[in-house]
This record gives sequence, C-alpha cells and structure tokens, in this order.
Amino acid sequence: MSGFELFFLLLLVALAWFWFDSLQAREAGMAGARAACRREAVQLLDETVVCRSLRLARDDNGRIALLRVYEFEYSGSGDDRYRGSLMLQGREVVMLDVGAHHRAGRPAL
Repeated sequence: MSGFELFFLLLLVALAWFWFDSLQAREAGMAGARAACRREAVQLLDETVVCRSLRLARDDNGRIALLRVYEFEYSGSGDDRYRGSLMLQGREVVMLDVGAHHRAGRPAL
C-alpha cells in the first residue's frame, strides 16, 4: 500500500467517524431540545435541530472536544414562533436558551 492510498484510507475513516459522531450529537441535541420544551410547557416545532456552528474547545479537564451550537424553534401558544438554542460539548448539553417566550410578554423598558 502506497503512502497516498494509506492517507486516503485514513481520511475516509476520519470522515466516517465525524459523520457518525455528528449524527449522535444531533440526537443528543434533539433530546435536550425536547426535554427543555417539555419542561417549559412549549411545543417543539418541526421536530428538528439545526447545527449553526462547530468548533474545537477545551472541556473542564483540558481535553479538546467539539463544541456544537444547535438552534430549534418552539411555540408557546401555537400561533407564535420562537427560536431556542443549545450548545453541546461532545454529547453533553452545556448551555440551553428557551426564554424568548417569557421575554415576549414583558413591556419594553
């Protein structure tokens, strides 16, 4: 096996790993969005999350992990549409925002 073939094989394995890891992270994001919407008594719209950013970051132990930001939409009454977001580090939810429906009812200061 030549060096080029070995490089191509390793690249293919890395891409396959990234694809499977992204699928698992998306499922973790969906679970986090569903749980947040259930907790806030709102409806998760479209039953999906969308990855908005992906970058490398260090976790609490100093190891490098992928940091993904997902967005989703939800509704409080069925007639409105709000955007929520969550941040995953690896497959752990480290930040979640679904407070727009609370802020929408307040008068502007």
